[in-house]
Amino acid sequence: MKKTKIEHEMRPEYKKEALGKGIRGKYYEEYNKSHNLVLLNSEVVKAFPSEEAVNKALMSLIDIAKTSTAH
Repeated sequence: MKKTKIEHEMRPEYKKEALGKGIRGKYYEEYNKSHNLVLLNSEVVKAFPSEEAVNKALMSLIDIAKTSTAH
């Protein structure tokens, strides 16, 4: 497969001045409110290879914790 040269120049119809000044992290807080990403240890990934497996295991752990503290 032949690689194509990537041009980093803006198209002539776009003017840099019209874009305004960028604000770093402008949507950071809102993004964090709507996303809950967690990095798993490689051993955990091997044991629980899917999102469903992780959620099922954690929900069962929550149920065990609730019943053990209720007595």
